[in-house]
Amino acid sequence: MTERFAARAAAYYTDKLSVYGATHRGVDWNSVESQELRFEQLLRLCDNGVPIAINDFGCGYGALVDYLVKTDRRFDYLGYDAAPAMIESARRRLAGVAGCAFTADRSELVPRDYTIASGVFNVKLDIGAKDWWAYVARELDGIAGVSRRGFAFNMLTAYSDPARKREDLFYAEPEAVFAHCMSRFSRSVALRHDYGLFEFTVLVRV
Repeated sequence: MTERFAARAAAYYTDKLSVYGATHRGVDWNSVESQELRFEQLLRLCDNGVPIAINDFGCGYGALVDYLVKTDRRFDYLGYDAAPAMIESARRRLAGVAGCAFTADRSELVPRDYTIASGVFNVKLDIGAKDWWAYVARELDGIAGVSRRGFAFNMLTAYSDPARKREDLFYAEPEAVFAHCMSRFSRSVALRHDYGLFEFTVLVRV
């Protein structure tokens, strides 16, 4: 299930990249501003003022590296994406940036202090909600396994306006996701649902 669902998501985003290029639209975000707001929320997990050793799970074309450079954060970064076209784009764009590497080979993900995942659990296509949540839970186990100090991810919220919901997207119950993380990973879990987007961010410290 995990490989099949990941492959379908990779094909979806490869198509977006081919149409919109290495831009926020190429990873299905509405604007650069909302994309960067998500990074801001996810990076609340990490200590300020010290180098960040971080895995970017579902890195796309490497926009998080742009944000880290823009905000003057020091980093040791590995970006992973299941879509080889995204990795090729990231490598071309960021070839001159020190401290970052990219891979489409999941086996090359190794434990780092932190792992973040932005937007990777949103697009379920025609997969049922129950099966998609089972996939998400497995992916969270994998993310936890390569995170020494913690991990962070975001999901669309079930509290989104009904008129704006799409059948091909997955809207999670924040309370259920919080409880899952508390019971499975850590008792130090934060959930942010207050930053103006139809989603929430979960920070898990271990």
